[in-house]
Amino acid sequence: MPVVEDGLVAIPVRTPLVVSGDDIAAVVAEAVAGIARSGDVVAVSETAVAIAQGQMVAAETIRPSKLAYFLSRRAGALATVNQPESLQIVIDRVGVPKVLYACAAHVFGRLRGRRGAFYEILGEEIAAIDGYTGTLPPFERTIVFGPIEPDRVAQEIADRIGTACAIVDANDLKTTKALGASRGVERAAVEHALLANPHGNADEQTPIVVLKWRGPGETPLLS
Repeated sequence: MPVVEDGLVAIPVRTPLVVSGDDIAAVVAEAVAGIARSGDVVAVSETAVAIAQGQMVAAETIRPSKLAYFLSRRAGALATVNQPESLQIVIDRVGVPKVLYACAAHVFGRLRGRRGAFYEILGEEIAAIDGYTGTLPPFERTIVFGPIEPDRVAQEIADRIGTACAIVDANDLKTTKALGASRGVERAAVEHALLANPHGNADEQTPIVVLKWRGPGETPLLS
């Protein structure tokens, strides 16, 4: 069902299962035909884009270190890094010293009543990884990385469909990030429109959401 809020309508759109090697622009174009119009913004899940690009690895191929096991057990239940395989990838990318520094900053921050230092220091490295517990079959044991050149991909999709596009990372924790966008997209407005996560984080298979403005005046989604 469309989600209506403050003049914004968000329409989730189902697609076939996206797999590595798919032409994501073609997948989106076929899915939104007859739905998206000029003035709309088509929001595409960053996970679908990354999978199409082959940006993923089977969790079984990762061999977590003792440090990854130790730290992952102390992460929050919903954190990507509570999976030792995902945390090992972070360690491999940034090195043990930086991870330990982030952990120390997190501990001292908590003692002072401040949260989030760990993610502030390692934010980009962690944000670029989707843990396997939130990915639908057959990728439920696959760690998905961030998409390559999301701005370029968004523009390619926009050129194909004739409608603005954003590549977004949304979840059920009411946090949304527009990782890429075609020309003229107001990223903050798109992020606000997707806070309720109409994409879904289960098996909805709706990696596309068409955002339409039905309120008075000009759309806040485009500049």
